[in-house]
Amino acid sequence: MFSPDQEEHCAPNKEPVKYGELVVLGYNGALPNGDRGRRKSRFALYKRPKANGVKPSTVHVISTPQASKAISCKGQHSISYTLSRNQTVVVEYTHDKDTDMFQVGRSTESPIDFVVTDTISGSQSNDEAQITQSTISRFACRIVCDRNEPYTARIFAAGFDSSKNIFLGEKAAKWKNPDGHMDGLTTNGVLVMHPRGGFTEESQPGVWREISVCGDVYTLRETRSAQQRGKLVESETNVLQDGSLIDLCGATLLWRTADGLFHTPTQKHIEALRQEINAARPQCPVGLNTLAFPSINRKEVVEEKQPWAYLSCGHVHGYHNWGHRSDTEANERECPMCRTVGPYVPLWLGCEAGFYVDAGPPTHAFTPCGHVCSEKSAKYWSQIPLPHGTHAFHAACPFCATQLVGEQNCIKLIFQGPID
Repeated sequence: MFSPDQEEHCAPNKEPVKYGELVVLGYNGALPNGDRGRRKSRFALYKRPKANGVKPSTVHVISTPQASKAISCKGQHSISYTLSRNQTVVVEYTHDKDTDMFQVGRSTESPIDFVVTDTISGSQSNDEAQITQSTISRFACRIVCDRNEPYTARIFAAGFDSSKNIFLGEKAAKWKNPDGHMDGLTTNGVLVMHPRGGFTEESQPGVWREISVCGDVYTLRETRSAQQRGKLVESETNVLQDGSLIDLCGATLLWRTADGLFHTPTQKHIEALRQEINAARPQCPVGLNTLAFPSINRKEVVEEKQPWAYLSCGHVHGYHNWGHRSDTEANERECPMCRTVGPYVPLWLGCEAGFYVDAGPPTHAFTPCGHVCSEKSAKYWSQIPLPHGTHAFHAACPFCATQLVGEQNCIKLIFQGPID
């Protein structure tokens, strides 16, 4: 075996080090109109050929806007905290050879590595529901990764703009810490939740916290953009773990470490599970026709053989027109097998492998959207409260962001095998 140093010199063409991946919740493997450039549903963070991280250095206290502008124009990264019309604290940042920085936000300007737009729940098509005003910050957050093992990734609120500056205006929440360094929060905040026990079937949801511009951890404000910050949580850090969730007020991202992804099923694995379930030739118990999950590439067109399910009982059928009851809602039907009344929807395979906590067979469906994944994955996401709007939380399907309903938020599917 080579030592790591020898490997560095002997294998110039070897795979670059992967720090991890960010996966946007609410998309089933790609954006509805396709992934394009820096706008996609999944973004991998690799070790850069040359470090681009920065760390705080000189602090200036300035009384005139001109002086503040002069410092911000020096071409160096800086964070400006406007305390009043005639007092600004500018913290200069210098190059850090030991870290790589990646920036996430709504802006399409060059400092943003991963462009994120508002997730529309049940987003089959973003054209139908144009966001009138986005709540995601243009320069929302930055993730800083150590270039040396164990490649620790840390998250900070706010990103540097095209002038390499972060401006916290008079109205932004900001303060001076007891040790003298300035800190602040962005308008709608960057929230993070680390699951307890990592990203496995045994994990439990952690507590949502807010991350400051300097990476400290705070309890949540009363509402997203309240002026008053929460309490400092000294026992917690901004280090991302496998399964950490990052909420940017309009989109939620899942952080998967390289090691976590190594133990996660791949797209090929999910395709094999799809073929396996289809090879068992499940049948509609009434029409007796064979059902089949459509191929992963056709995940938005309902096909003739597509399985449908009654979400109150889990019985899987082919599509049929009967069972409507005049006393129920339009989408509610009576299951011919057990007479249970409930939503009747087409089933879709969850194709985004990053959301799976194990490689189990697709046996459970989320209610009411009908996305199907393994039992442990369905139960995991069913218990995770995701931020919604400015102060609500609810569980949602990771594949389409639809708010979950029902007793368990998911249902075990009952397939009927072929009679022959």
